[in-house]
Amino acid sequence: MFYRENGQFKTTYQADQQIFPIAQDKWGVLLIIAFAFVGVPFLVDEYLFRAILIPFVILSLAALGVNILVGYCGQISLGSGAFMAVGAYMAYNAYVRVEGMPLIAALLCGGLSATLVGIFFGIPSLRVKGLYLAVATLAAQFFCDWAFLRISWFTNNSSSGSVSVANLELMGWQIDTPLNKYLFCLSMLVVFGVLAKNMVRSAIGREWMAIRDMDVAAAVIGIRPMYAKLSAFAVSSFIVGVAGAMWGFIHLGSWEPAAFSVDRSFQLLFMVIIGGMGSIMGSFFGAAFIVVLPIFLNQFLPVFGAAVGVEISTAGIAHAEFMIFGALIVWFLIVEPHGLAKLWSIGKQKLRLWPFPH
Repeated sequence: MFYRENGQFKTTYQADQQIFPIAQDKWGVLLIIAFAFVGVPFLVDEYLFRAILIPFVILSLAALGVNILVGYCGQISLGSGAFMAVGAYMAYNAYVRVEGMPLIAALLCGGLSATLVGIFFGIPSLRVKGLYLAVATLAAQFFCDWAFLRISWFTNNSSSGSVSVANLELMGWQIDTPLNKYLFCLSMLVVFGVLAKNMVRSAIGREWMAIRDMDVAAAVIGIRPMYAKLSAFAVSSFIVGVAGAMWGFIHLGSWEPAAFSVDRSFQLLFMVIIGGMGSIMGSFFGAAFIVVLPIFLNQFLPVFGAAVGVEISTAGIAHAEFMIFGALIVWFLIVEPHGLAKLWSIGKQKLRLWPFPH
């Protein structure tokens, strides 16, 4: 009853093509963003910032980048963890080797470095697709793991192989508390989310979706597959690289190559599948699901085991997490390939028609 566009007339093309054509959507999103900036800091303690909110915001940004490549352009990638690692290590080198390097500039340097690596490993997409492309991007993961582990330049000749950053600030604003880290990461997510949403609605976004649906037909109507595919790899790798730099700088503070292993690549791909491929909103749904589910299982399974008289070990909880992830991925691929975002869209459509049966 309250979610309808009755009386909302569009008199210009600009009004008809805006991001949120229904006023309720626009004001709802603005209220959520305002609550995330203003309300959450008063309701959340330090543990929730560190364990849930900061990882959720950064992984949402990474899933956003993966979704552009996998969901919008249809290019399967298993090297997202490698692009995150490139962003983290190159941002670290820019930050420690260049005197007075601003934090934002260092993060963007990491993203640009990931862009170059993503374009290089995206070249096979011009000739192969599907499983073969997945294997080609997986090679990027193994190569980057080897490079950051064996080449000491990337770690600034650290004897332990790990790197760390401290005393982060942005124009005098010290990013040292969980609240400040959360606000900084949330600001970056909002900026990149708006840019990504406008990009997928633009001409280049339509080219990506044409390549995803049928690349041969797209080439026939004048779309350049090389430009479309490599630009998708470039944009995706840039966003993932910035997210990787934020993961290392903001969330971890100190890290080693194992922090960006192949498990991270699969985790990001699971976020896109569960959240919804080809949906900006699906990136947020998938990240929230992947971040919250392990914490929920760690709290729920021991209580459930005690209630039924069965002791569940820590290893059992970890195995249950993998089994549930696998079952959910299979279920979504069979029942709802477009993930949680599609279920959300169906719910909104039913609200627009309720209480009428048609």
